[in-house]
Amino acid sequence: MSWTDADIPDQSDRTVLITGANSGLGLRSAQALAAKGARVLLACRSPERGRQALHTVQAVAQTEPRLIKLDLADLGSVRQTAAEVRELTGDALDVLMNNAGVMATPKGLTTDGFELQFGTNYLGPAALTWLLMPALRGGKDARVITMSSLAAHGGRLDLRDPNFEHRRYNPGVAYSQSKIANQVFALELDRRLRADDEPVISVAAHPGYTATNLTSSMARSYPNALVRSVVENVTRAGNFLLAQNVKTGALPQLYAATAAGVNGGDYIGPANFAHMRGAPTVVQPMRVALDHATGIALWELTAKLTGITPDPA
Repeated sequence: MSWTDADIPDQSDRTVLITGANSGLGLRSAQALAAKGARVLLACRSPERGRQALHTVQAVAQTEPRLIKLDLADLGSVRQTAAEVRELTGDALDVLMNNAGVMATPKGLTTDGFELQFGTNYLGPAALTWLLMPALRGGKDARVITMSSLAAHGGRLDLRDPNFEHRRYNPGVAYSQSKIANQVFALELDRRLRADDEPVISVAAHPGYTATNLTSSMARSYPNALVRSVVENVTRAGNFLLAQNVKTGALPQLYAATAAGVNGGDYIGPANFAHMRGAPTVVQPMRVALDHATGIALWELTAKLTGITPDPA
């Protein structure tokens, strides 16, 4: 398969919410979908960067895009955003693309006291998905796209201590856990949608090894100058030698959101070079994501931590 953004079907009359749409994969996805006629809602944490992204998308859009304020590290913001999107769309949302995230940051906490990466990369998107389910049911052939990562492989999901309260914190381990959780959630959501015969599908995707601003942001987040320099040099070398560009890296999530023949529970990633590069294709999910017991346990833990009622129940 050699699928590119030129193969995205007409998106007229479809409304898409993209988190983290101010840069990188989110911004590229917003541009590609807006150029095909979608009404794109750009959910961004920074109003300034969001406005810059909005202007970029407006330049190619067939339908006027809209900027939405969203901080996934604050469940209060997640609730407000969900309410705003439901009102703005009249409970008719066709695609939710859970794209935003942070990567390998020093230890920190969200507004609600969760480990920063688990809270931002997983709990916030899961809560947003549940809160927007009424709008997705009102959409046309609606899809939820949740972004995982190659970094999930080799890590583990510790449901007894997801916030590193009793184990030593490691930035890479925490990032890996959050991305495993994304994948487990995406497949568990689809199981429940299928069981209830819902008109919505849930799909997971990953961008392979793509040079985005996440790696530079990761380096800048370290206060120690020596550590910051080492991280910058390593990521710069990796990006130069192995990474694909953002335009290609966005293809798996764009394929998951728009291509015909995508099924609920699919995991979409690059086809080539150990799934690090290339055109999008269906790839094998992690074994833990296929484990229904783990899916149930994560689902229940997420409800307990966020205080949000799961949907579907």
